[in-house]
Amino acid sequence: MTWERGLLHVQQNGAILMVGRILTTEDCMDEGAAWLAQAEPRFAHALSLTGAPPLRRRPDGFAHLLSAIVSQQVSTHAARAIWGRMEGAGLTTPEAVLAADDESLRAPGLSMQKMRYARALAAAGIDFDALRDLPDEDITRILTEVPGVGRWTAEIYAMFSLGRADVFAPADLALQESAKRLFDLPDRPREAALRRMATQWSPWRTVAAGILWAYYRVETDREGIT
Repeated sequence: MTWERGLLHVQQNGAILMVGRILTTEDCMDEGAAWLAQAEPRFAHALSLTGAPPLRRRPDGFAHLLSAIVSQQVSTHAARAIWGRMEGAGLTTPEAVLAADDESLRAPGLSMQKMRYARALAAAGIDFDALRDLPDEDITRILTEVPGVGRWTAEIYAMFSLGRADVFAPADLALQESAKRLFDLPDRPREAALRRMATQWSPWRTVAAGILWAYYRVETDREGIT
């Protein structure tokens, strides 16, 4: 594994793969925001209201992917409350989740479906350390093989836990609504349309998502993600 100008390179089967830019400091976010403001005037407008988005890096590993599963399809407030109870009960390791009975998993607020997902993740045996050195598409492929880990969850994990600079999560409803407002679209763009739209923001799509989430908060006075 080597670094060059913020780019991560790894050796795989004798070949050198360029994993891409890793967001490690607030300066990275500032650099990406400046690039996006120059490339797209509407981002410049959003940034005039929000400033550069914060780094928002989280640790990686089992607990943080499980937290992303817990956050699916619930409000930010509810996700934080459920995860706080999960932490309080010690249900943040594969061993603890696999050993827990239904009542122990239900008590913090997990639905039956999310109980199944938590157990599937605990049993998957993912090498989370190895994910750090894989290209974005491989991370998504490996994670989405686990029931309950859809593409949105895998992309959020890559963005925040692994710091990938060029990942986007177009299934996110807040990103869709923010893009509709910022780009004055007649309707909220669906996932496929927003994914195509976001290709113009490469190689800083994670920073673009951060700007859109910040703009969403300004426009609606609500948070988009946990």
